[in-house]
Amino acid sequence: MITKNQIWKLYGTDFTGMTKKLLEETELAALIGDKKTRIGIKPNLVVPSPAEFGGTTHPEVVAGIVEYLQEHGFENITIVEGSWVGDRTSEAYEYCGYRALCQKYGVPFVDGQKEKYHAVDCAGMKLNIINAVDRIDFLINVPVIKGHCQTLMTCALKNLKGLLPNSEKSRFHRMGLHKPIAHLQAGIHQDFIVVDHICGDLDFEEGGNPVVRNCVMAALDPVLVDSYACHLMQYTPDDVPYVRMAEQLGIGTTDLDAAQIINLGGYKGYAGKEMMEDLPREKKILEVSYAVDEVDSCSACYANLVGALWRLREEGLLEKLKEPIGIGQGMQGKTGRLGVGRCTKDFDVCIMGCPPDEEKIYEELKAYINA
Repeated sequence: MITKNQIWKLYGTDFTGMTKKLLEETELAALIGDKKTRIGIKPNLVVPSPAEFGGTTHPEVVAGIVEYLQEHGFENITIVEGSWVGDRTSEAYEYCGYRALCQKYGVPFVDGQKEKYHAVDCAGMKLNIINAVDRIDFLINVPVIKGHCQTLMTCALKNLKGLLPNSEKSRFHRMGLHKPIAHLQAGIHQDFIVVDHICGDLDFEEGGNPVVRNCVMAALDPVLVDSYACHLMQYTPDDVPYVRMAEQLGIGTTDLDAAQIINLGGYKGYAGKEMMEDLPREKKILEVSYAVDEVDSCSACYANLVGALWRLREEGLLEKLKEPIGIGQGMQGKTGRLGVGRCTKDFDVCIMGCPPDEEKIYEELKAYINA
């Protein structure tokens, strides 16, 4: 049976089959025990974008979890998720293949954006968590290893933000993002982690530039998982402050030297070259972030801006922008020359929206630069 200091890995392209194999090897059923246990599965459906774009959890992985559980006699299974502020979970549920999945297996889906919520004491910090969490006895977290425009990396720890109401997701950014993510772990316990490391985007949370790895992982310790994700992406836990903060709160460990990385190899003879390669690191975000004056921005707004800036950079236009672009909730009530998002409505020039989409930002910034 899997232990807390272990991370198990399996490579392949039959994502459903290899997920089931991974759960058999780690003995998930024995870990859960009681067949009446209320099991919650938390994927990442941050945006209505297909998993192959690198931003959302592959439905085939979740299908593998559900098939495994049902074959072992577990029937009280629910999938629960809430997309980021700016997109509707209902659209991601449909577009990412989860409606079809839920209908096929007879599993209900809970839209976190439509759930009521309540305050929970999370290691001395009061945070609002959706009520669905209280109806779960055993939580299986199914994050994607990928980049993030503000925290550099996101995996198991940050994925729990999908279990917050939209108002709380926005407040997390006003609170500095890292500290509340760490404290959230004290209010929601993830009992098992299945990591989608199939083709996560290394820069953007919403995907668009997938890097194929064809790997699924299993673990128990979310801090260890995120530390390993940092390692794979050529960061350290100190580069992603919420990872170290979660360790200090006693959630888990960042000690990879004491960890066991159990590589089961290729599923059914799979022998892809990515099994031996490290992840590349282009640092697209760092190459354009100098153009931004950001204070407490929401992820969707900032990600759309970074995407637009990268396009302008590739066209040789970004270097012509002479003033920084204001963005974020911390800009409310302030003035400036150029801003993005409703929070900068008092700026001389504001690209309106909450959030404005990438295309709108790109077109209006291009027009501004060329004016």
